[in-house]
Parts: sequence; structure tokens; C-alpha cells
Amino acid sequence: MNEPKLSLVEVRDRIDSIDRQIQELISERANWAREVAKVKGEGLSAIDYYRPEREAHVLRMVVDRNHGPLSDTEMVRLFREIMSSCLAQEDPLKVGYLGPEGTFSEQAVRKHFGHAAYGLPLGSIEEVFQEVAAGHADFGVVPVENSGQGMIQVTLDMFLTSEARICGEVELRVHQCLLSQRDTLEGIKQVYGHAQSLQQCKTWLRMNLPNAECIAVQSNAEGARLARNADDAAAIAGSTAAKVYGLKVVAQGIEDRADNTTRFLVIGRSLFPASGNDRTSLLITVNDKPGALYEILSPFAKHGVSLNRIESRPAHTGKWQYAFFIDVSGHIDDASLQAALQDMGPHAAQVRVLGAYPVALP
Repeated sequence: MNEPKLSLVEVRDRIDSIDRQIQELISERANWAREVAKVKGEGLSAIDYYRPEREAHVLRMVVDRNHGPLSDTEMVRLFREIMSSCLAQEDPLKVGYLGPEGTFSEQAVRKHFGHAAYGLPLGSIEEVFQEVAAGHADFGVVPVENSGQGMIQVTLDMFLTSEARICGEVELRVHQCLLSQRDTLEGIKQVYGHAQSLQQCKTWLRMNLPNAECIAVQSNAEGARLARNADDAAAIAGSTAAKVYGLKVVAQGIEDRADNTTRFLVIGRSLFPASGNDRTSLLITVNDKPGALYEILSPFAKHGVSLNRIESRPAHTGKWQYAFFIDVSGHIDDASLQAALQDMGPHAAQVRVLGAYPVALP
């Protein structure tokens, strides 16, 4: 026999009962988070309790346990916020990012650290590195790569002189919008946006605003602020910026590539243990001689280490000298990677470990 159909009141009563259980369990989890602080000792700050490898492990288990109806993305977001609030009970993490408010960098901060972390908007990528190095920010979040436009060169160049360590990565699906005081495209003469965003939308702009002047600014949020003060201007930014700066979304999804995604790096001052699914970033300079690049890459193949990415940049140590940024699968403590670096040693002028960190959840 079929069970009798529940009334709306009965369904809502069951939901209320589940809500009470959820709230009690979250409170219990928060209390146990305090116990972790007691075990580690008094007088420590949030950065002393934050362990990216532990968070990555917890979130992977969330994905493994999830059987719907909520998506993996939604379940991870919910658990990230719970962990963020539990960590911030005494002293929230301070995380620097390319500001002002409303940038994609801020969205990446919230995706990785949750809303309980204190976001510190800064004026440039260079300033994010500086504030982390000075200890004014516990961590920083900086863009490093876009799926359509490639590497963010200023971020790579900062690693040539900075001692910052990479502690994590965030992949953010970027949906670009055209924001303005106006309701339509008619009358828009200037379009402000970060240079990367203007490039990501160049085909749409050419087709829909062929006569508008495209003006590159420090960030998309800065462009939104400028558009707020001009009735013939628009800005390229995310929908969050429209809410922050009181603008209308004239068009959305204007990025040229449907898979437009930006990868961000989380930078800090320490290396962390392995999480079980990690990536290691290396900065390698070579002696200028025939076969130099082959000699530093072949040990990876010999020891079964998979290369994810290689980029070259001027090394700033002399004319026509180059440094190679190399991402490989695995953690720096893995035996295979250690063996590869050992074999590489005689052939490299310098090898620096920029970071070993959990791979971003898909």
C-alpha cells in the first residue's frame, strides 16, 4: 500500500525538525573546533590553525559522500562556509586580494576561504604580495591564468623576487556582464574594464558596441566605479559588482568563450604537508648552453613525474637569461619528485620550490 500523502504542515514540521538537528550538529562541530585550538595551545592566531591539506581532505570526502539532489558544488560551498565560521570563532583569517570590492578576485577569496574570512582589498597584485610578506595579511589570492588569455605575467614576475609560497589554487568560472546606469546599449560611448576582461569579451564588444572606446583600468570594480559616475559609460564586471556599485546589468554572459575560467593562486609564507592530491610549483633557472632545457626536464620523465605546465620569463638576472615556471603533479615530499630534483641538480643554476598545495576541486 502507498503511504498516505503528507500535508504541507507536516512536511514543514519535518523540515523544521531537520533544521534543529543541523543547527545542533553545527554548534557541536564549532565546539570541537575550539578543542583543536586548546590542543594546539593558547595565544595562537587563525593562521596557526588553518591547514589547507586538512580542508582539502574534508571537502573531497564531502564530494565522495554526495549522492544529490544538491550538486557537488553546492555541498562543497556549504561545508566551506561551516569550516570558515568555525575557524573564525576567535580571530578570522585576513586575506588580501586585488580590489576594490566586487572583483573576481574577491569571489575567489570567498570560494576558497568562505565569508567568515576578512577580505583585504588592495590596489595591485604587487601590493597583495607585499602585504603577505609583511604579515599584514595571512594569505593573498592572485590571478595567475585564464583559460582563453593564458598566464598573468605580473603574477609570475612577482615570484622572481618574492619569497611568497603557494598554498592553494582556486578555479573560478568567470561570467562577464556589461554594467551601466542605462537600460540599453544605446548611447554607451566608453567601456571600462581590466585589460584581461576586455580581451575576453572583444568579439562581443566588436559586434555590439563597435564605436565605443574600450578603456583598460586597474580592475573591473574600478571600471564599475567609473561607470557609476558617467551616464554614457559602461563597465565589464561580474554581477556582484552591479549590486555593490548600484548599476544595471545591460547584458550578461558576454565572454567570448563558454568555458571562460580563471585560475587563482593562494599565497602565504609557509609550505604545508601533502593532502593526497597535490601540485608542486617550481622556479628553475638554467645555465645558458645547448640542451639545458632538456637536461632539467628529462629527470621528470625518468622518475614518472607528470608535468602540468611550463612557462618561461626573463630572469631579471641578466640580458637574455630566462627562468622557467614548472607545475608538476604530486607533492614536493614525494619520493619520485625528490629523485627527479636530485638528478636535475647539476644541470640547474637554481631550483626554488614555490609551493606544494592541494589541487583545486573540479
